[in-house]
Amino acid sequence: MAIAPCDKELRMAKPQDTVLTIDELADYLKLSKSTLYHFARNGKIPGVKVGRHWRFHKAAIDAWMGKGGRFTIGGKE
Repeated sequence: MAIAPCDKELRMAKPQDTVLTIDELADYLKLSKSTLYHFARNGKIPGVKVGRHWRFHKAAIDAWMGKGGRFTIGGKE
């Protein structure tokens, strides 16, 4: 069975941005999940709630860490 070109390209493409779950982020940052939930609910960490679950782009987290853990929206902290 031959693989359609678009399917083959999709399987070979590397993800440009890794999306982390709260568990993965807790391991990555060495923080508790409860601290991360608190940060996420209060807009102190860049993340998106998808249904009942939080998701975090690793690149956004790395940028956030590069700013000393400060998250700005529209130029305001």
